[in-house]
Amino acid sequence: MTITNASVVERRTAIYTDSEKKRTGVLPTEGGTTTRPKAAAHLTDEQVAELGRELDAIRDEVLAKRGASDAAYIRKVIKIARTFDIAGRTALIFGKHKPMFALGVAGVSLGKILENMEIGHNVLHGQWDWMRDPDIHSTTWEWDFVAPARGWQHTHNDLHHTYTNVMGKDRDVGYNILRISDEQPWQKRDVFNVLVNGVLAPAFEWGIASYDLEWDQVQTGAKSREQLNEDVEALKAKAVRQVLKDYIATPLVASLTGSGKWSLAGMVAGNMVRNVWAHSVIFCGHFPDEVDVFTEDVLDGETRGDWYIRQMLGSANLSGSPLFHILTGNLSHQIEHHLFPDLPSNRYIEVAPKVREICDRYNLHYTTGPLGTQLAQTWKKIAKLSLPDEFWERHESGKPGKWQVLRDAWKGRTTPETA
Repeated sequence: MTITNASVVERRTAIYTDSEKKRTGVLPTEGGTTTRPKAAAHLTDEQVAELGRELDAIRDEVLAKRGASDAAYIRKVIKIARTFDIAGRTALIFGKHKPMFALGVAGVSLGKILENMEIGHNVLHGQWDWMRDPDIHSTTWEWDFVAPARGWQHTHNDLHHTYTNVMGKDRDVGYNILRISDEQPWQKRDVFNVLVNGVLAPAFEWGIASYDLEWDQVQTGAKSREQLNEDVEALKAKAVRQVLKDYIATPLVASLTGSGKWSLAGMVAGNMVRNVWAHSVIFCGHFPDEVDVFTEDVLDGETRGDWYIRQMLGSANLSGSPLFHILTGNLSHQIEHHLFPDLPSNRYIEVAPKVREICDRYNLHYTTGPLGTQLAQTWKKIAKLSLPDEFWERHESGKPGKWQVLRDAWKGRTTPETA
């Protein structure tokens, strides 16, 4: 099988300036950023350099140990995911019977969750490229998700993981449709924050597919109309394949048993379950309380140690069982994933205690908690940020005029301090 990703990466990175290309492998190990994040301001350049060396050592240790057991793990997960998917679709062929419908939805949901989270996401990060298996490689894998893999690798791997939570650089902060940080200026559309997020969750794969087209980059001139058209054509082709596979082929076979409409409903439900799960895990890894966002000046003079610190402060973990971690694609170890995005995901669970110990020793916060807690925090934040900051300042201080603040903000006016 031919590996053809080089030209794609070259084309995509060409639209960004040299300072915006992927930087994680070429950052200096000595020196220091001109502006360190507040949560790390107590660290000296020497301490940051030492922290970087310690984390490099953890990564090198895993690289030295990975081998046959890791390869067997990913191949086993791929087999299990495909078994769930086939079993689910088979059950939906008889979906007019309620037990078969329930089993079908469960099978399809689990198959898609495993394929997207533990397999697709991580394969596309290059975590398994060392196996040199052309069928499980970041340049050849196409996942069971409507967003084309190559476009997602560009926006996610090349940009998000490089500029994690840097306002103005990391477009994943709100995905251009949500106000997710008080560092983002309030806009009229933000009153619909909760509604937009409520729609995004069950339609997450379609939201990401649209986001990966980078409409905003076309408007600013950073991406050409020709490049957009190429990406739109790729999305059309992928969407057609997904629709044919999920919403036409399986229901068509099921119609032979009188279960066509039940099969269609089951496939829609399976995709929605996967979408809501992926949305929840990803949002909990980036937007709960205590997760920091950064201004662009932290990039000036950023060293590898500083980059590591930004990844730790800008991510959050989820606590749970080993099965829970697998179902999240080990993105429940979001901090470790952002530190070491190319390490095999099954290794994050052994790396996490070492990373937490380093955070404790250097007095850096290590955000973690149960899914329910993190999810509640995230939705509460999204709801709160739907209104202007001054509204909440007046509400919490007991000052009058909070509704006047909202009316004035809507009309583009400033509310007098005496109101």
